[in-house]
Amino acid sequence: MEIIPAIDIIDGKCVRLTKGDYAQKKVYNENPLEVAKAFANAGIKRLHLVDLDGAKAGKMQNIKVLENIASNTNLQIDFGGGIKEIVDVKSIFNAGASFVTIGSLAVKQPQLLQEWIDKFGANKFLIGADTLNYTVKTNGWLIDSGINIFDFISSLQKLGLTNIFCTDIEKDGMQNGPSVKLYQKIIETNKGINLIASGGVTTIADIDELINIGCSGIIIGKALYEGTILLTDLKKYL
Repeated sequence: MEIIPAIDIIDGKCVRLTKGDYAQKKVYNENPLEVAKAFANAGIKRLHLVDLDGAKAGKMQNIKVLENIASNTNLQIDFGGGIKEIVDVKSIFNAGASFVTIGSLAVKQPQLLQEWIDKFGANKFLIGADTLNYTVKTNGWLIDSGINIFDFISSLQKLGLTNIFCTDIEKDGMQNGPSVKLYQKIIETNKGINLIASGGVTTIADIDELINIGCSGIIIGKALYEGTILLTDLKKYL
């Protein structure tokens, strides 16, 4: 089980949204590298880095942040937001990411994703399954795809993908606990996936509950920035 702090980027700054709403933005640090170094110094090994500008615009905007963090820490970074072409994938790996995070494209262009898998390998991709009321959302959570979350994850498995993180948008940034029942059902109905829980994780008790149902990783965002979970609290999981 991996603890994976999140850094979301808008205008080169470390921010958090509430329920994916760009109008509900809070800036936590103007220098994401400082945040990433704090994570690394605490013994964290992984980082979930999201280009929110890129996700909204449909084109990567903050790859320089990735380059800066990757060249100044030993964190294994997954990076996503606005990835459209194979040149984007190559740029992300060249910038130092260990994994490319794919969201909207996996919903809209699975055949293109299959081509990338054939070239780079399925284990180099982390797929985001973002859902609101069991329906997958795309384009920075702004567009309703009409696709059921369970059908979507099943389709990912057919492409050979096993590393998947699921965000319940209703829970994201609300600090009222994760969607344990949703994640449990996903794990039970999709054998063989490595499910990373994302959204709503607020306390150490939340982490323990997600471990108990079989999550392979947990993305933590606002709880770390607001101090409901401290980096020192995470040492026993590292």
